[in-house]
This record gives sequence, C-alpha cells and structure tokens, in this order.
Amino acid sequence: MGVAGHSSGDLLADRRFEYARAYAEAGEHAAAADLCAQALEIVPDWLPALIAAADALVADGRPDEALPWLRRAAALDADGLFGAGLKLAALGAVAMPDHPPAAYVRGLFDDYADRFETALVDDLAYRAPWLIAAALDAVRPGANFAAGMDLGCGTGLMAKVLAGRLGRFIGCDLSAEMTARAAPRYAEVLTGDVLDSLARAPGPYDLVTAADVFVYVGALDAVFAATRRALAPHGLFAFSVEEAPAGADLVLRDSLRYAHGEAYVRRLAAEHGFNVLALDRATLRLDRRTPISGLVVLLGATHQENLVAHNQPGQLVRSEKC
Repeated sequence: MGVAGHSSGDLLADRRFEYARAYAEAGEHAAAADLCAQALEIVPDWLPALIAAADALVADGRPDEALPWLRRAAALDADGLFGAGLKLAALGAVAMPDHPPAAYVRGLFDDYADRFETALVDDLAYRAPWLIAAALDAVRPGANFAAGMDLGCGTGLMAKVLAGRLGRFIGCDLSAEMTARAAPRYAEVLTGDVLDSLARAPGPYDLVTAADVFVYVGALDAVFAATRRALAPHGLFAFSVEEAPAGADLVLRDSLRYAHGEAYVRRLAAEHGFNVLALDRATLRLDRRTPISGLVVLLGATHQENLVAHNQPGQLVRSEKC
C-alpha cells in the first residue's frame, strides 16, 4: 500500500485510508480492503484507495476480487504513475508490457530517495555494486577506467564502490531526487532514462554499469544497442539482472520488477556484438526476507579476448566463446 501522500479531498475518506494502511502494515489485509472500500464509497474514483484495495485483496489471497478495482484504477491512471496496468499484467489479466511506465518508475524512486541507500544496504542486504566490482576484478584485476557511465545510478552506490578507479564517471537516473543525492559522487549526473542519457552523452566509455537497474527497464534490446555504440573499442558493460525461471526470456514478477533469462541475455549479447566475459549467479538482495537470485554479467566487444564465465556463484569454471 505504498500510495500515501495523495489526499482524496475528504477528511473522512482520508482517515479511512490511513486506518487501512495501518491494518495492511500489521498484516490485517482483509480489514485493510474493507476500509479502502469504505473510503471509495465516499470518493469513488480515488486512485490511491483503488490501488490499495486491490493490493490488500491480493495480499489476502483474493486476486480475482482485486481485478475490478485494478481495472477501474487503470482507466484513471493515464500516465501509469500508480502502476495499475503493471499490476494487472502481474496478475495475468493483461499482456505484459515490454517496459514499465516512466511515471511509475520516476514516482517510485522520487518517493524512495531519502531512505534509499540505508534501506537497500541495511535492510535488504543489497549487494549488486559489490558483485559487479568483483566481476571486474576477476576479469581485469586492478584495472582503472578513463571514462564510464552508470545507468540508473540511484544515490551513487556504484560510484562509491568504484571510487578511485574511474577518471570521469557520469551517473544518470530517471528520478531527479536520486540524481540530486548522487551528484557529489560523480563528475556529472543526468536526469533521464538510460536511452536518453546515452544519447545525450554518447561516450565513448571504457565502462558502462547498471546495478539492479534493468528490473525497472524490461526489454533490453535497445539498451544493449545503445550501450554497444557508446563503448570504446576495449570497453566493458557490467550489469545485474534478476533471473527469470528456466526457459523464460522476460518475466514481470508480482513485485512489479522484471526478471531476465540467461539465454535471453546471451542472445542479446551475441546479436549486439558482445562477448560474455563473465556470468555469475548470486543473491542480489532480499525481498520480504527472501533471497533474490540474479545474474551478474560482464560483456566486452566481440574482438576482445574471452576470459572466464561463472556458472556457479564465486567459482571460475572455464573459458568460453560466446
């Protein structure tokens, strides 16, 4: 029920909604749904309450009852800020979109920026930047990079982890709240999506990174193409993705985060002129205390020497041609 901060304009409806949020946080999802319904009797088209009612019903194990609320919300959520269409897709009620709405991602991280770094590292055991740094060290021990871009930089954890290893590191993020906090850690920060940022500052780069970013991008064909164009001849592309179930290319999870299959990543790499220099399975973070498994991937241009591939966490197993 992460839809606070949007008043209905009616004090009684707002109060019902606040009670609903408190019940949801306590795990009393049926009561939360009932209170949201009461708020909607007063203000029928109030988007936060529609979304919260649906979320509570899904959490209560009643997804079919959530669908009418979500369909109503989707008709009102024109720019996708509340993610109503994504929620319908995650429930299988509509086709999965290739990408999430920009307004949804921007709003999510604008709201999250003031507590983002502490929540990720301390509460969610977030590890992606450190895993990417370890992959770089395994392939190019001790290497420094003249220029780099950090896609979806957030508050700049990737820059913190790679401090002293880049001559000029540019960060970009869709959220202006995030780039404002990240600015001290980069030579320059850009506010915009990854494709827009790569077009505005086209490189060449010796290193492009994306830690826990593609979960909010979805389909990656255009990103791979733009990154390949931006890389210097010996440049590296290092990123993490949550791993989709075996046989799946792209999946939208109930967390509204995209997961990507290993075969999908390898196919895109080959199509866009990359070698897979390293690919390692690892736990990226926790979600509701559950470990989230992902892939940590390091790509290089096809003319580069292939070095190693990881098929087990932390274990270098063999040289491989892509």
